[in-house]
Amino acid sequence: MHVVIMGCGRLGSTLAQKLDAQGHQVVVIDRDAEAFRRLGDGFGGVTVTGIGFDRDVLRTAGVERADAFAAVSSGDNSNIISARLARETFGVSRVVARIYDSRRAQVYERLGIPTIATIRWAADRMYRFLVPDQRVEVFRDPTSVISIVETPLHRDWIGRTVKALEDRTGARVAYLARFGVGTLAQPSTVLQDGDQVYMLVTDETVDQVLDIAQGADKEGN
Repeated sequence: MHVVIMGCGRLGSTLAQKLDAQGHQVVVIDRDAEAFRRLGDGFGGVTVTGIGFDRDVLRTAGVERADAFAAVSSGDNSNIISARLARETFGVSRVVARIYDSRRAQVYERLGIPTIATIRWAADRMYRFLVPDQRVEVFRDPTSVISIVETPLHRDWIGRTVKALEDRTGARVAYLARFGVGTLAQPSTVLQDGDQVYMLVTDETVDQVLDIAQGADKEGN
């Protein structure tokens, strides 16, 4: 893949090094040539000094033949402008932008540009370490809206189907672990004793889902 990265801070340089180590063709853009020192002597990609939303700079970086583009500078405006240029002007199919303002991130997600809202994501993760609860969260999406939580089941659910659990909780089963092996459950999958069930939830629905799954199913047959 030919990947263009706008921004050579800690995130951009780490991403560039990882992609380069995997054999991808990487071009890094930054307005400060000193920033490229973060890439280290072993970096085999290309560096371009300039403003990341300048069309000529983007062309120099090979954006017209790029398979992917990442905008990870320290400025929200710069990131979103360059991301939109890469996608809408140069037709790059895979574009992602780092955004600090989570409200902006939601807007740009609706425009079809995936974003990583770093402040909200980091704050949420720290909060969950500082204020632990009974939830075992194994995944949270970058916009901090959807998560996957381990969902212990009351014994009443053993022998019933995944569909029955989903219908009662209103949530989807992301996957389950059976005998230590991850399994993509089907609606017809019958829940067995010892299954570890992981469900897709939001912060608004997680308590209800856990309450239903962990409580006796009074409506079950």
